[in-house]
Amino acid sequence: MIQSSFRLATADDLDSLVALEDRCFHTDRISRRSFRRFIDMPRDRLLLAEHQGQLAGYCLVLMKTNTRMARIYSIAVAPEWRGAGLGEAIVREAERQAAKAGRIVMRLEVRTDNPAAIALYERLGYRRFGTLRDYYQDHQDALRFERRILFYEPSAEFPAIPYYPQTTDFTCGPASLLMAMSAVDERQPLTTLEELRIWREATTIFMLAGHGGCGPHGLALSAWNRGFNATAWISQEGPLFRETVRSPDKKRVLELVHEGFLHDIGQTGIELHHDPLTLEEIERALRAGQVPVILISTWQLNRSRVPHWVTVCAVDDQFVYLHDPEVNVEDGETIADNQYLPIDRRIFDRMSRYGRSQPLQAAVIVGPKRTP
Repeated sequence: MIQSSFRLATADDLDSLVALEDRCFHTDRISRRSFRRFIDMPRDRLLLAEHQGQLAGYCLVLMKTNTRMARIYSIAVAPEWRGAGLGEAIVREAERQAAKAGRIVMRLEVRTDNPAAIALYERLGYRRFGTLRDYYQDHQDALRFERRILFYEPSAEFPAIPYYPQTTDFTCGPASLLMAMSAVDERQPLTTLEELRIWREATTIFMLAGHGGCGPHGLALSAWNRGFNATAWISQEGPLFRETVRSPDKKRVLELVHEGFLHDIGQTGIELHHDPLTLEEIERALRAGQVPVILISTWQLNRSRVPHWVTVCAVDDQFVYLHDPEVNVEDGETIADNQYLPIDRRIFDRMSRYGRSQPLQAAVIVGPKRTP
């Protein structure tokens, strides 16, 4: 790999940028006027790679307002330096610059007839998530790629929380609870058998379609029955998710399950709150060595309205960090993509409310094991 240095472009670089653009592209060239506009835009980054005092490549990264995403709009490497690892170095530096600016995800487009670039991005961990038809001036299609670029460095401020991926479509609650309990007590087993046991104990029987999901009452009881302290925060009283089923018989079953959960909770020391759980209270719990498991709406993540359980791992001035137990392998996700997932604090506030007319907020906070 050639040794190169990086810096942001200035107006003095316009001649060199235009010359490199003309050498690298036959269509879709960035004009001198556009280069100047990008240089003058404070939130964007026009990054230059120099070798022996000469411009060897550039990367233009756009960062829109009101979003945590960055986008590689254009990247070019001088023909004489291709194959020397400069393209990879430029992308990595662009990611570093975008992450420093608080961006979570880097996106880009690449021509379908550019196998070398596609191979580079896939090697760097980018995953394809779409296609843009007739995208370029010559009517070539573009493939869309993205990669998470901002990662949380675990610290002693908060509990170290192991990651456990759910093994079925309907056990996000048990998987999230397992992570929380294991963080509080490392002796807690993280196994599929334990995951399914908790689901049997905590399921609401019916919810939306398919197998029933787990509610906060059942998850709190599962934690308590394993010796942990547990606190449930549920903004609504009465059976949850009752309106997601149409059958009167199913509604009655949900009511009976709810009555059973309340009876069992009454025999324990579980604290049951019907107030919303604030982000400040979540942070206080984490700092006290307790771990919150939160019900969210995944609309902000994947445009799905299905309720979903996650484990809250840490909080800072910008983000709430989650372990999301659902790994969508078909979309190219890996376990690493779902650990310490950074969510903007404002977005988290919306995510932690499920439903429209009367949004539900639900959480279970797992505390240390009780003294026998």
